[in-house]
Amino acid sequence: MEYLSHSVAETEDIGARLARTLRPGTVLAYQGDLGMGKTAFTRGLARGLGCEGRVTSPTFTIVNEYEGPVPLFHFDLYRLEDADALFDIGWEDYLARGGICAVEWSERAEDALPEDTLYVTIRRHPENDGWRIITVQGGDAL
Repeated sequence: MEYLSHSVAETEDIGARLARTLRPGTVLAYQGDLGMGKTAFTRGLARGLGCEGRVTSPTFTIVNEYEGPVPLFHFDLYRLEDADALFDIGWEDYLARGGICAVEWSERAEDALPEDTLYVTIRRHPENDGWRIITVQGGDAL
């Protein structure tokens, strides 16, 4: 599936709509450069899942947890060296908890991602820097 977002609000809305289609245990692997809207997309996911709390980038904490009917675990792997470091912070425990795992900079720990991971790529539109093309593919969660 491919979506076109004209604003941060639209990026959040796309995340909220996608959240309503996900089942517990889904892993979303984000791909996209810095500033593409991965955290905005996650804010929408949280809203769509009914999670409470302010959604911020977990760059320094590695993972933020948001409670809701289905919890959201928001990872930012930018500061991790490899998949081993992800296992050191309890990756398998998060997978076992049955929430949605949204993983920014997922390419840093690609070996740790489950086979049915859903990939979300966010990139600039070639004709307008403010627009984003959001592609969702893979997995069996949809």
